[in-house]
Amino acid sequence: MKFKLLILSVLLASVSAFGEVKLPKLISDGMVLQRNAKVKIWGWASGGEKVTVQFIGATYQTTANALGEWSIMLSDLKAGGPYTMQIDGNNSITVKDIAVGDVWVCSGQSNMGLSMGALASVYPDDIAKSENSFIRQFYVPSGYRFDGRDVDYKSGQWKSASPQNLRMFTAAGYYFALNLYRIYKVPIGLINASLGGSSAEAWISEEAIKSFPKYYEDALRFKDPGWMKRINKQDNERVVNWNHALRQNDAGYKSEPAWTDPKLNTSDWSVMHVPGYWPESQFGAENGVFWFRREVEVPASMAGKAANIRLGRIVDADSVFINGRFIGGIGSQYSERNYKIPEGVLHEGSNTIVVRIINYIRHGGFVPGKKYELTTGGQTINLEGDWKYKAGFVADPLEERLFTGKIPTALFNSMLAPMLNYRIKGVLWYQGESNTSKAFEHFSLFKTLISDWRNQWQQGDFPFIYAQLPNFVEVNIESTKYDWAYLRETQLKTLSAVPNTGMAVSIDIGEWNDIHPVNKKDLGARLALAARKVAYGENKIVYLGPIYRTLKIAGNQVILSFTNTGSGMVARNGKTLNCFEVCGKDGNYLPAEAHIVGNSVIVSSSKVSQPVAVRYAWSNNPEGANLYNKEGLPASPFRTSELY
Repeated sequence: MKFKLLILSVLLASVSAFGEVKLPKLISDGMVLQRNAKVKIWGWASGGEKVTVQFIGATYQTTANALGEWSIMLSDLKAGGPYTMQIDGNNSITVKDIAVGDVWVCSGQSNMGLSMGALASVYPDDIAKSENSFIRQFYVPSGYRFDGRDVDYKSGQWKSASPQNLRMFTAAGYYFALNLYRIYKVPIGLINASLGGSSAEAWISEEAIKSFPKYYEDALRFKDPGWMKRINKQDNERVVNWNHALRQNDAGYKSEPAWTDPKLNTSDWSVMHVPGYWPESQFGAENGVFWFRREVEVPASMAGKAANIRLGRIVDADSVFINGRFIGGIGSQYSERNYKIPEGVLHEGSNTIVVRIINYIRHGGFVPGKKYELTTGGQTINLEGDWKYKAGFVADPLEERLFTGKIPTALFNSMLAPMLNYRIKGVLWYQGESNTSKAFEHFSLFKTLISDWRNQWQQGDFPFIYAQLPNFVEVNIESTKYDWAYLRETQLKTLSAVPNTGMAVSIDIGEWNDIHPVNKKDLGARLALAARKVAYGENKIVYLGPIYRTLKIAGNQVILSFTNTGSGMVARNGKTLNCFEVCGKDGNYLPAEAHIVGNSVIVSSSKVSQPVAVRYAWSNNPEGANLYNKEGLPASPFRTSELY
């Protein structure tokens, strides 16, 4: 009898749980709802269950359909808050601290995802002063799906800007929001759905990706769970075996004493200048484990104190030891190395710094142009120079494992689909790095993505604001490779080909040695300028630098006209215009002289008597490009003809 009662109670509990009104993660405490628009509130309940929603003095009623789905539409909302929403069915839910303002989706790859926490050493004052209950972010957890669309996120909360919460905010998105808030004084909500390394095709729906047969085939192939399972199994075995070989064979740990020991005799170790890449040393392109050591003299004034050691960026993973004590380590090449040294580790006199580096594939090393130093109490010891090194174990390259962020539809289905009911103001997009190797198709792909998102949201042509790729890689290296230049061109073409779009040029705020430039403050400000023009209707605002329009050939001169000249064009810092090239019918581009006349630039070269085309800032890293308008905004790179 007791057993039957137990079964009955379990069944009743199950029915009760099924009958409860439930909400998606986005509709939760602290959410920002879109102002001046019809806003959908939706969720789940038992089929036929009556649901009542009360918000800002109005009451809305509906009934869940046979699938348990329900929704209501709120009347046009005015900016403000905080408000409370009451939702009643078989149970009651209270959603608190709701703001009404503008909602922006922040998406793309790692430069959109780069957090304020990752830039804490760059913007410490901004983080400390960030308290603002009307700038908020919902962080979408990373995920993928091939066999359909997710209806909700596994986790997620709205967080308001504060010194504690800001570390998870997208940096580009935060400075974008901060600029808008200062101008319009309305709440700004950011939905951060970004994933480092992701490709554009991963963010496109299955319906839209059909126009790209190869990508559609990939999407269909990965619908087979067995396919993904087999690949993951192979990848996991390969990674486990590779790392096991390192642990078993690393002479740095097997030796007695270990290579972390300050007393180790290193007379047979070689010498390498740091920073630098291994191809510049006798390592060549070897992979595996490599150990670096350096002795530094610490004065009495620094001894015993807590300190910091900065080791720029290291390719790929590192572990740092000082005087035999482990200090810290990072497993990714993309993060800055800035480790805290506890009190009592440093002592007066000679101190031993040991860096164990694991390099997986291609060339490893210490990235030049970064800071390599030990600091405390305002004193600094420069760590650049000669270091001793020795290979602990040389291994075959570890091939990269499958990355779902590059598989067509994978991210759309998991990270975007659950928010398609949520009313938004527009989209903020920073992506393209992962598509530079296929820049020739990016124009069609990018247009498809924008059109697809607008179709899926069913909000019309909402504003789509994006960042043009910044300058990157060493100047003049691989001078015949222009993949980033080609992709920037597709982004420029999108601006005129797709309505209600805006672009921020960033070729002057990138970093040659870092695919993740830290200057997200100026980028956010430029993205906000674009939004003010495109989304907020400030038609008189100058939001973009000079954009090439037409050319006229007069003898050996090419006269270029521009739009977005603002108060006039200038050569930045008063210097001669740089980075202009001209070619004849042979297609051989040569450096050209260029000067500004009104809203035109006149370009010529004594070596090209019959010019046919001009290009500007046409390289992966167009260092020195200095055509601006007087508003301080850089011209977009361009070429006047795709034939040359």
